[in-house]
Amino acid sequence: MTYDPATANPLFGNPLKTRDDVEKGLRDLFTPLLPYFSEGSARVRLDGAGAHFDRAAADLEGFARPLWGLTPLAAGGGDFEHWELYRQGLANGTDPEHPEYWGTVNGIDQRMVELAAIGFTMKMLPHLVWDPLPQRAKDNLAAYLKHTRKFEYADNNWKFFRILVDLGLEQCGVEFDRSYTDTFLKELEGFYLGDGWYRDGNVRRIDHYIPFAMHFYGLIYAKLANGDEKRVADYKERARLFAEDIQHWFDEDGGTLAFGRSLTYRFACGGFWGALAFADVEALPWGVIKGHFLRHLRWWSKLPIANGDGVLSIGYGYPNLFMSESYNSAGSPYWALKAFLPLALPADHPFWTAEEVEADFHAKPVPLKHPGMVMQHTKGNVVALSSGQQNWQMRAGTEKYAKFVYSSRYGFSVEVDERAYHNGAFDGALAFSDDGRHYRVRESNEVAQIAENVLFARWKPWSDVEVETWLIPAHHWHVRLHRINTPRALHATEGGFAIARADLNADTYIDEAGRAVAKSKTDVSAILDLGGKREGRAFRAFPNTNLIVSKTIVPQLRGEIAAGTTVLVTAAMALPAGAEAEAALATPPHAPDLAALEALFAREGVDVSAILVPERF
Repeated sequence: MTYDPATANPLFGNPLKTRDDVEKGLRDLFTPLLPYFSEGSARVRLDGAGAHFDRAAADLEGFARPLWGLTPLAAGGGDFEHWELYRQGLANGTDPEHPEYWGTVNGIDQRMVELAAIGFTMKMLPHLVWDPLPQRAKDNLAAYLKHTRKFEYADNNWKFFRILVDLGLEQCGVEFDRSYTDTFLKELEGFYLGDGWYRDGNVRRIDHYIPFAMHFYGLIYAKLANGDEKRVADYKERARLFAEDIQHWFDEDGGTLAFGRSLTYRFACGGFWGALAFADVEALPWGVIKGHFLRHLRWWSKLPIANGDGVLSIGYGYPNLFMSESYNSAGSPYWALKAFLPLALPADHPFWTAEEVEADFHAKPVPLKHPGMVMQHTKGNVVALSSGQQNWQMRAGTEKYAKFVYSSRYGFSVEVDERAYHNGAFDGALAFSDDGRHYRVRESNEVAQIAENVLFARWKPWSDVEVETWLIPAHHWHVRLHRINTPRALHATEGGFAIARADLNADTYIDEAGRAVAKSKTDVSAILDLGGKREGRAFRAFPNTNLIVSKTIVPQLRGEIAAGTTVLVTAAMALPAGAEAEAALATPPHAPDLAALEALFAREGVDVSAILVPERF
């Protein structure tokens, strides 16, 4: 039988319009995992790929992560016939004498992450996973959790994992030292920036961990905590504020901004909307929240995100290890099941009874000071102009955080050969080379500011080369103005948006002086030189570099940069193919006035929040 990547997606064909549809989607996602449970049920090993942590932790990840969906299912009254698997797994995985023992935690450890789902399940379903256990198994499970929580957790969203474990221990009547809980709750406050935004630790990144971790866990705590009224009220109010902004990271079709790390968690990005419902926080009208939630699931249902056996793959729009993190094991993608949190709610909850409201985004740019973005909504897409973030700790961290522009429809590309400058995709980026083989792009910023709807950054690809970049929204287009100071000649390549490429080169490529255009059956992408004579190239990028589609075309501008000061002015856009795209192509924006931009920032520029911590090397 020929592998059909669409129908291999367990959500494929599911209309995902009702609570029953969502419940079916969860069951269909879980069922392919059943053959992979170990004999003692404590481990789920899905393939042979490795992560930076040990195999026992990876197997625990495969075991525990489905609980983010299964626990709400049962809490909401749904039947699940495999709880005995989980009871056996909990007993055997925490038994030091059993061959499937998960291993002892002796410091910061991936097991801390996975035990949060177990704590959540113990809090929600003690009658299914705690009460039926024999006393020895209860003692082992309690001892395992209590031992693990003695150690420091990573200085970011991980601090919530201890909180969730403690909720489970408390629910099951296990005594423990609550001072650890109080300490971490206080420390988490240090990550709050204001206006509903957090940072995920004291780092220069503000990404999807804010909705699917910081707020997600905060809203679970707000629903399940006993007492702590002030903090519960704060978490709910922050979520209300955040919803007003984060909705602009989603497009009208339900796609979300492809940006940052851990994108293999896929529809976990929609977990924030379900968490609002779970905590009874009507941050937007229920029909609007429900619309964001369901459209997001439907968007994912159309992509080849599973292997042939229906197991979710590492990747984003398709199986792809190039974009993965060192901490992604085969079980990692099942954090996506966090999206199913609202199944804990009864069918008569207003979230489920509300009529789904269609997205209603306007074309006016939306500035977001904290992540350093200006959001632009176009047909079936949201674009983020971006400055101020960085991540040197993750593989492809530069591509995931430091490009000039990100998109829901077109994603972004990761480079696969640092010694192949002329074959780089460089979508949404400006790359320089001084030897024709190696290259430098923006990795960090020395300054990052926002004024009105414009972003400014100063950055250095080398210590002796300085680039100042202004990013300006321009209706369907955006404009990038770069002022480059270099003591030596360089070559530069600047990329637009990557769009899907058909087999047999069945697309249109326009390579001209001053512009490059790519046209496929579905999309049009263009990049223009508004102030110079760079050569255009519609480049066929290496396969499997883009997150959304496996083969792409990237319009590029290429040319020499002389020693001294050079100003480049670039316009880029991408739209679904059709009259609107052709009209945009025929009416490009004008080059902005540099002196006016400098005056704007001298008068109104404020620092992007993401940059306001020291660099970490």
